[in-house]
Amino acid sequence: MDFEWPPAVVELRRRVRAFVDEQVLPLEAQETEEGLPAALLERVRAEARRAGLWLPHLPEDYGGLGLGTMALCAVFEEIGRSLLGPLALNCSAPDEGNMHLLHRFGSEAQKESYLRPLAEGRLRSTFAMTEPAPGAGSDPSMMRTRARQEDGEWVIDGHKWFASGAHGAAFAIVAAVSDPEAGKEGVSLFLVDAATPGFRVVREIPVMGSGGPGGHCEVLLEGCRVPDSSLVGRRGQGFKLMQLRLGPARLTHCMRWLGVAQRSLEIATRRAREREAFGAPLAAHQAVQWMLADSALDIHASRLMVLHAAWRLEQGDEARVETSMCKVFVAEAVGRVVDRALQVCGSLGFSRDLPLERFYRDVRAFRIYDGPSEVHRMVIARDVLKQE
Repeated sequence: MDFEWPPAVVELRRRVRAFVDEQVLPLEAQETEEGLPAALLERVRAEARRAGLWLPHLPEDYGGLGLGTMALCAVFEEIGRSLLGPLALNCSAPDEGNMHLLHRFGSEAQKESYLRPLAEGRLRSTFAMTEPAPGAGSDPSMMRTRARQEDGEWVIDGHKWFASGAHGAAFAIVAAVSDPEAGKEGVSLFLVDAATPGFRVVREIPVMGSGGPGGHCEVLLEGCRVPDSSLVGRRGQGFKLMQLRLGPARLTHCMRWLGVAQRSLEIATRRAREREAFGAPLAAHQAVQWMLADSALDIHASRLMVLHAAWRLEQGDEARVETSMCKVFVAEAVGRVVDRALQVCGSLGFSRDLPLERFYRDVRAFRIYDGPSEVHRMVIARDVLKQE
C-alpha cells in the first residue's frame, strides 16, 4: 500500500475541508429538531455543485466525481466533520448505499427512473430490511416479509421498521422472501414507489439522537403490488446484494464518523489549551494529556483500518472480515473519542453550545446499525476459527 495520496486527492481533500468549514459548519446553528430548513439545504447543495464537490462516490456520467474507494476515505472524513456535510454533498445514508447498489446492479430503466434523480438530489430513498420482533433484525434469515407472484406482478406483504429516511422518501428498496423454501437463496430486493397502494409509513420512531431527514420509520406493506421490472438484480439474489451493499456502506459510515472524531478531538484540544484549572491550562495536566493521546491513538488506528479495508475492496475483494473489523473498532473508537472530548470540555461539553452532546447521542447508534458489533465479532471469530 502506498500511503501517499496523489496530488489531485490532496487538493480535493483540502477543498472539501474548506467547503465544510466555511459553508456547512455555520448551518449547524440553524438546524432544528425537524432538520435543516429545505431552502438552506438547497442553497448549500447548489454551492457544492458550483464548487465541483457534488456526489463524490458516483461516476461523472451521473454528475459525480468518480472517486475510488481509497480516495473516498480521504474525502469522506472531511465531509464528516459536520453531520450536515454528507447531506450537503449528497453522500448521506441511506441514499449513498442505495445509489451504490443501483449503479452496480440496477437495470438501465431502474437507473434512469431511480438512480439518476437520486443522484441529482431531486428525491430521497429508503432501504427497508429490518423488521420488529419476531422478524429480521441482526439475523436477516428471520425475515417475515413475503413477496409472491400473481398475474405478472409481485405482491408484497410485510412489516418493516427503522427504515431510515422513509418519511418523505420517493421510493424504497424492500427486502422480502420470494422463495420460502430456498433459504438464503430465497430473498429478493424490490423497488417500491412510496405512492404504491399498500405501502404506508406508519410513523417516525422516536429515537435517541437525531433521525436525519425522514427519520427512522415503521412501514407497512399490505397487498403492495409492483411490476416484475421492480426486481433489483435476479430473483433470490437479495442476500448477496445486501452484503455487497453493506460492505462499502459500513466503510463509508466509518469514514464519515472519523470526521466527527477528528473534529471532537480538535474541540477538546482547543478547550484544553484555553481553559485553566489548578493554576495551569488543562493541557498541562497529565490526566487531560492522556485523554487527548488516547483519542489520537483511536483515530489513527481507525484510519489505518479503514484504508486497508478500502484497499482490499479496490482489489476486487469483498473484504467482509475487514469491513466487519472496521465497523466494530471504529464505531467503538469514535464513541470513546467523543466521550473523552465531552469530558475534557466539562460542563461546556455537556451543553448545546458545542456539538459534542449531539455527537455523543448520535454516535451510540453506530454500534447497532449496519449490523451490531456482536454480529461482526461473530463474523471475525468464525474467520479466526477457520485458520490453522
